[in-house]
Amino acid sequence: MTRGDKLWGIPRPNLEQTSEPLQQAMLAVEEIKNLPRPKEPKRVIVMGGGLAGLSAAKHIVDAGHVPIVLEARNLLGGKVAAWRDPDGDVTETGLHVFFGAYPNAMTLFKELDIEDRLQWKDHAMIFAKPGSKKREFSVFDFPALPAPLNAAVAILGNLDLLTWEEKIKLGIGLIPAYLFGQSYVEQQEGVTVKEWMRARGIPDRVTDEVFIAMSKALNFIDPDTLSMQCVLIALNRFLQETHGSKIAFLDGSPTERLCEPLREYIESKGGIVRTNAPVQRIILHEEGKYKDSIAGLLLKGNEVISADYYVSAMPVDAIKKLIPDSWRDREYFSKMMGLKGVPVINVHIWFDRKLSTVDNLIFSRSKLLSVYADMSETCKEYSSFEKSMLEMVFAPAKGWIGKSDEEILEATLQELENLFPDEIKADGSLAKVEKFTCVKTATSVYETLPGCESMRPTQLSPIPNFVMAGDFSKQKYLASMEGAILSGQLAAKVVQNLDLERSTSNYELPPKLSERAFDGSVEFANEVTPDRQLYRVRVATDIPMQVRDELKVLANNNAPVV
Repeated sequence: MTRGDKLWGIPRPNLEQTSEPLQQAMLAVEEIKNLPRPKEPKRVIVMGGGLAGLSAAKHIVDAGHVPIVLEARNLLGGKVAAWRDPDGDVTETGLHVFFGAYPNAMTLFKELDIEDRLQWKDHAMIFAKPGSKKREFSVFDFPALPAPLNAAVAILGNLDLLTWEEKIKLGIGLIPAYLFGQSYVEQQEGVTVKEWMRARGIPDRVTDEVFIAMSKALNFIDPDTLSMQCVLIALNRFLQETHGSKIAFLDGSPTERLCEPLREYIESKGGIVRTNAPVQRIILHEEGKYKDSIAGLLLKGNEVISADYYVSAMPVDAIKKLIPDSWRDREYFSKMMGLKGVPVINVHIWFDRKLSTVDNLIFSRSKLLSVYADMSETCKEYSSFEKSMLEMVFAPAKGWIGKSDEEILEATLQELENLFPDEIKADGSLAKVEKFTCVKTATSVYETLPGCESMRPTQLSPIPNFVMAGDFSKQKYLASMEGAILSGQLAAKVVQNLDLERSTSNYELPPKLSERAFDGSVEFANEVTPDRQLYRVRVATDIPMQVRDELKVLANNNAPVV
């Protein structure tokens, strides 16, 4: 893959030989395919067309069932969605990169036969040095050595960010994570990054110089509130896996280059993927044998759709609004009410000239910017020899979501002036802004605070035909693309296992409501979420009278015999 004399990315690392989690992920996928096929394929509605929902549908169809994906907006992707404007330029919801330590994502790319769409970068972690006289970076270079030696050499070889004393104290603090792995990591869930550092005598300067940037990159919040578990999960994988911290960029729009192949895979095997199909109410059986189980879903335009099983792959703040009242007192649901999404803003600026950036992800170490990349260098579709396009994560974004695009641009340019002092001035006297876009997500991934782990729901719920997916549901990769993909696979396994167990007994699934067609005359029936905006859940306060009458008939038909 070349652009003139530019090689797009470097060869894919040999993850099959260096990543045990990748082997486990590949086996997990094969297990789904190799289990007995269902006697009767079940209809499974998946609410949400982001990575969690598409992953769930992909694995459900692999299990021999029929998934129906319902995405509220008019494009797929959820928190990785991307829009193409009339100029042909792409605006993404977030600056997303894939790590070598993402085994389920790597397996998904392999299964879709799109591994060549990942553009791998030099194995390095690069930190900007704001306030310097010119654009400068501090680099942790990972040599071609097995883990954890490569990480040790990278840390010791960096001579300008941390002192030797700070490196030694940090290294000693991380030894238990390497020796005891996931069990140790999970035990640190109740403390913040800053608390964990101080308890081990690691100077605050280490937090300020390195872990503010890492915390904002991982969860868009500062280290004085972020759970240390979140940071240790990443660091542990980097210490355990030789290529764990190696980064790859997708070669174009995530919606087009990843989500559309998933749609094609699902539909080629008999699944259905719908967009512009928001769920407005989960309709329950209100009486009788199947009380509180799902009878169907009410979509906009009073459309009713039903299935044998229902998987929520919606963001936590969305599904919280749709949870029926009669479920809310159950511990499974009441606990998750404490989870909330964190605000974040993704910014794109097209400049009139080429900036002195590099072909990799940069940790900005600035007050308002988390990470950035010159997408004209890192991404094949956005490439340019003459002009730079910077994509940046504006975080923490609390207090900024409600501000105007002009205010956000002004603040971003002031930050960039500190990062590129001889190339960018906030007053526009140097590099000129040719175009600016941003995506404001008021509730993005769940905020990984100390104590929130106990609030996360398992994929298996207490409702017999309802399953939970989403990066906030229980899985070890927390709020990440890898976590979303894994949650979908785990949800599909729950559906598969429930159906296999029930097929050997006299178990009867709750009866389904009759499906009803879309009615365009109903209020808000033709409402469409504008581009670059988060879907706001519109909860129906009631259900059509015909549906309520049918529920009574179903209740009478399934009333216990006296």
